[in-house]
Amino acid sequence: MAYKLYHYDPSSSAAIPFAALFGLVTIVHLFQMARAKAWFMTPIIIGSTFEVVGYLCRYISATETPDWTTTPYIGQSLLILLAPALLAASIYMILGRLIVSLHAEGNSLIRPSWLTKIFVIGDVVSFLMQCGGGGFLANAKAQEKVKMGEHMILGGLFVQIAFFGFFLIVSIVFHRRMLSTPLHYTKQSENSWLRCMKFLYAISALIMVRSIYRVIEYIQGSDGYLQSEEAFIYTFDAALMLACCLILNFFHPSKLLVKRQAPLQKIEEIELFNGGWRSQ
Repeated sequence: MAYKLYHYDPSSSAAIPFAALFGLVTIVHLFQMARAKAWFMTPIIIGSTFEVVGYLCRYISATETPDWTTTPYIGQSLLILLAPALLAASIYMILGRLIVSLHAEGNSLIRPSWLTKIFVIGDVVSFLMQCGGGGFLANAKAQEKVKMGEHMILGGLFVQIAFFGFFLIVSIVFHRRMLSTPLHYTKQSENSWLRCMKFLYAISALIMVRSIYRVIEYIQGSDGYLQSEEAFIYTFDAALMLACCLILNFFHPSKLLVKRQAPLQKIEEIELFNGGWRSQ
């Protein structure tokens, strides 16, 4: 039995607004990144672009109902599925640069030079597994292929959750050590890094909830309840990922990397949130 592309009629009235909103936040992120030359934010640009194209593909599918073609289906399925891995890569980089900017490498479970590499490698593995699973689903001609594709995607999601859970542990340990260790920072810089940790936690929680939703969705399988109602993908995926992008727009870490040779008094004067990190 061939894989059924949709178990509902995709809504064009939902796809277009989300494509437009993701497009808007992508443009703002491009402007913020270019202005501050914060190239480490490139993954979120790619991820939000994936979301834009993904929801445009859903709109195309909606216009084809009930005779859906595979190209827009594959586009929306893969791009929306993979985008959160790129958003996660951005926050890995943000934490690494925060640790370096505070000269607090000793408070991290993992050396900052390895922190981003380790978690991005986990994202890449998850990304490739989900890509492969999505490819199997899109071309499935028999139920065995459908199951194989779902299992590959599920494995990729479990890898993503495992690495992301470890990232949260690293973040919490760093946070606790910072609070308990005497450091050379003023009250102003203390407030800045604490605010940074809060928005990282907020984004991490949103990505984790979305990932758990996807795991449950694929455990249930193609005939499960979560894949039978379109509202779930907009509630537990689109809305949560849009919130992540918006948080990084409003609290944009535009200059997280501070020269390690900078004198401590200059480091103390760094503000994280006033249109990005700015030296006074």
